[in-house]
Amino acid sequence: MQKSIALPLIALALCAGNLPALAFEPLPPETMDDARVFKVEILQVTDIEPYQQAYTGFIKSLQESGLVEGKNLSINRVAIDFDVEKGGFWNRLGVLLRIRQETSRIVTTKPDLVLTIGTPATKYARGMLVDAHIPLVFTAVANPEDAGCISLVDAGEGATGSTLYTDMSDSLKLVRDVFPNAHRIGMVHTDDENGVANVAEATRDGKPLGLDVSTRLVNKTDPIAPTLKELYNGGRGVDIFAVPLDTYYGLHRYEAAIDLGDFGIENKVPVVTLAMVRVPGAALYVGADFTQVGRLAGSQAAKILQRHTKPDVLPILRQMTPTVMVDPARMAALKVTLPAAMVAHKTETSNGFWQIDMAQ
Repeated sequence: MQKSIALPLIALALCAGNLPALAFEPLPPETMDDARVFKVEILQVTDIEPYQQAYTGFIKSLQESGLVEGKNLSINRVAIDFDVEKGGFWNRLGVLLRIRQETSRIVTTKPDLVLTIGTPATKYARGMLVDAHIPLVFTAVANPEDAGCISLVDAGEGATGSTLYTDMSDSLKLVRDVFPNAHRIGMVHTDDENGVANVAEATRDGKPLGLDVSTRLVNKTDPIAPTLKELYNGGRGVDIFAVPLDTYYGLHRYEAAIDLGDFGIENKVPVVTLAMVRVPGAALYVGADFTQVGRLAGSQAAKILQRHTKPDVLPILRQMTPTVMVDPARMAALKVTLPAAMVAHKTETSNGFWQIDMAQ
């Protein structure tokens, strides 16, 4: 009995030895879907410069992967601007309805992938896209959990992307190292989801570092000067201003950012920005670079389109080391000397700023 079973098994083994080995290595991207044109829909709320930077980074990353618009890539981009600058409950409700309407349209077009830029578009579009089994990639989101993700690295079902999240504690330590005499930080923000998250993190993480954060909520159409005066209180209030990751500072041709910079210059109060947005008059910039974060989202999108990778298995990416920029002219005007360790790792940029390589 045992002999009769063993003989067929030996024969099978001998035959198998003559079979060619099976190859399981994935095909290189350039051999997959060569003739196909991928359809990508892009959805965002407001059209501000940082979002454009994220979009540019996303497109460049796709190009580096061989996905080129007009060749094998078709892109339709929609920026919702439904009275978003006015803020308020009813206008926010209007934005939500517009996002839902655009998402419904997107679902009917059945694109190969959707990119959402910013927290509102990501938060309110993802449910419908997941239900329609359309891969979602997001970018320029401050805290993924505020956009419905499971964690900072797990986007949950049907989604992945890149985040602007940086460790606020590390950023505030850097601010404290550069401005050791500043202990009271003033932050002006709106109901922007990113801004609210940024301010909450700064308030929480500042306390263990001996930094007291005072915040004020304004509408997106409010001028910033009255609130700055209230926080500064003629020199008896805050001794440094910090800009959160809030669309308020990019609206109205950067009016709030410009006014904040001017106020800092006139009152000799340092202004730092915890987001890489243009703030004339800021002495220190610390945060994630929108273009780089957009590129990270593009790398995820390329895997989904070219290799048919499911979004669920791709982690949320982020810039692990924040970008740090210094305006030496503003530092000199404030009579502040940059720590020697930072000076040793500086590189002068084309606009006269110093970029500090914190990875060294």
